Amino acid sequence: MRRDALSIVRENLLNPTKREKVPYVTSQLSKQKGPVISTTDYMKLYSDQIREFVPDSFRVLGTDGFGRSDSREQLRHFFEVDAKFVVLAALSELKDLELVTGKQITAYMKANGIDQSKADPVTQ
Repeated sequence: MRRDALSIVRENLLNPTKREKVPYVTSQLSKQKGPVISTTDYMKLYSDQIREFVPDSFRVLGTDGFGRSDSREQLRHFFEVDAKFVVLAALSELKDLELVTGKQITAYMKANGIDQSKADPVTQ
């Protein structure tokens, strides 16, 4: 996606009199409303490569650091990229858009056992 987008940017740069083209990722995401959450089992930088081509708010979850887990499920929980944290990230973005409240997010966290005092996986 990034290579395609950069190629389109270059093509637009070199052809200033032609109608500007839109990168594929931008064209696809611009059809949707709301925040975009990208989750990867790799470093956040992997998904972050397309940030400039995402037309809406963009939150990246990734496994920066060294895993200390014996299963993929535990790894994803440790690095906060499992389904519960994807939903939490989406709720946080929706709060920024004033579509949900902090109280609703706190209730979600409590209902799903998300510990607010959990240590930051990047610094562990």
